[in-house]
Amino acid sequence: MDFLAITGPTTSGKTALSMRVAQTLDAEMVCMDSRQVYRGMDIGTDKARLELRERVPHHGLDTRSPDETYSAGQFGRDARVWISEIQARGRVPLVVGGTGFFLKALTDPMFREPHMDSARLEALRGHLASLPREELQRWVVELDPDRSAVTAQGGPHRLARTLEVALLTGRPLSWWHTGGPLDQEPLAGVVVILEMPREELDRRIDARVTRMAEEGLVAEVEWLLQEGYGSEDPGMTGTGYREVAAHLAGETSLEVALDRMRSVTRKYARRQLTWFRRQMADDVVRVDALQPVADQAAQVVEAWRIATAAEG
Repeated sequence: MDFLAITGPTTSGKTALSMRVAQTLDAEMVCMDSRQVYRGMDIGTDKARLELRERVPHHGLDTRSPDETYSAGQFGRDARVWISEIQARGRVPLVVGGTGFFLKALTDPMFREPHMDSARLEALRGHLASLPREELQRWVVELDPDRSAVTAQGGPHRLARTLEVALLTGRPLSWWHTGGPLDQEPLAGVVVILEMPREELDRRIDARVTRMAEEGLVAEVEWLLQEGYGSEDPGMTGTGYREVAAHLAGETSLEVALDRMRSVTRKYARRQLTWFRRQMADDVVRVDALQPVADQAAQVVEAWRIATAAEG
């Protein structure tokens, strides 16, 4: 087996479980989170605290600025390097996070990025940046109707990316996802999914938003804005950052912003649950996240040892 993965919806307890498993198996963590890659975004992404990182090495945190994009394909390439290096040290690569597309980039690699002329790409990006979101969405429906629903859920960068590929390669991005050459060979892993009732997830989400506010989320967003990052930058589209930015702009009260953050996070958790239900293979290890962490860890460690023993 190439890696062990612990995934599940937000607030399901991945951090606590992974720390216990990592210490038992002598593992290093590969963070599988599309927002924790961004520097300066600590509280709102609920990054592992420094003392935890000192106890167990973490890879994949703070690798990008908030105005940079970070795709599942790039994660797949980066993670393969980290996994290889961890294996070379004789340790277990433990992939942890809730971004399902990042996990798929390891087990079911995405297409190789098509070549696009850099000068034409730069010119096109400048033009697309001048168009309103509604116009971008209209063109996506025309040029890549199969991807329009998914693209509409993202920000302007996702819309622009869909249009860039369609216009500069002659094929829609949806074709590249299904018909393009693979970027990497698939990796084999033991995948663990934490399962938790929606009611408990909702309770934990509400509590976590309150904790983030108490720990200084508003000050963190204010600093990011002062540094020149805006609500349309890839990192700043994360849950909580747009809502707090709206509060700092005087558009809402803090309480309204936090309530919106709770609501958006609950909807995100439901999308995660749906994705895990539909996309994960039948052989994943499902763990009841309401059990004591020690019991969860025992199940995970046993699953890993059985899988690796079966390989001989």
